[in-house]
Amino acid sequence: MNTNNIDLLVEDPADTTNLFQLPPEAKHIPGWRFWIPLLLQIGLIAAVPAQSFYTFVTGKTVILQTVPVDPYDLLRGYYQVLSYDISQNNNLEKLPGWKDLPSDQTPCPPGTICPKAKNYNVKTGTNFYVILESPKDVVNSGSPKAWKPVRVSLENPSNLPANQIALQGKYNGWRMEYGLETYYMPENEREKVNQDIGEAQRGKPQSFVVEVKVDKTGHAVPVSLWVRDRNYRF
Repeated sequence: MNTNNIDLLVEDPADTTNLFQLPPEAKHIPGWRFWIPLLLQIGLIAAVPAQSFYTFVTGKTVILQTVPVDPYDLLRGYYQVLSYDISQNNNLEKLPGWKDLPSDQTPCPPGTICPKAKNYNVKTGTNFYVILESPKDVVNSGSPKAWKPVRVSLENPSNLPANQIALQGKYNGWRMEYGLETYYMPENEREKVNQDIGEAQRGKPQSFVVEVKVDKTGHAVPVSLWVRDRNYRF
């Protein structure tokens, strides 16, 4: 048997010259196929802080009234968990425009008389705008006074007077959310804030408010928390 012919058919294990060579078609991949997806991902990541920065710079200062909270449930890790007067359906359902929002009730068949519903239930996932109006007196007992809701709109209204602003919200199935329900709080202030809120609620809960910035699209970002005459920046 001719062993020389066998040697010609077996590659030398020590020969690594072809291990890291790319196939010819791989050498001609355009660079834009790599850079465009990467730039798109970077753009998506940067979009959220860019929107918040725009709102903070161009937005109008608005004061939102909070609702009483359990001081022991207020702090969850490093976050403040808050709710507002306008988070509760019963504080909005009497306002003009409420029944213009989509309902989750099944429509009655044609030719039948629907029983009158006790409550108008908004469809889960509905986006809306609550129109807030500034108070005549800006300061109340050392803290700013909360703006009051005056109506609800399915669309962002244009040409609002200077003392009104539209805040965008969404119904999650059991309350209205505005993207202002949780805030990061520095560790050295968390316990102090929690204590101040507990004391304020035993006295005058209305002195516990949140300052936000709202831009012309209805998007809002938190600015600070007022507990009586004490202000905590976010």
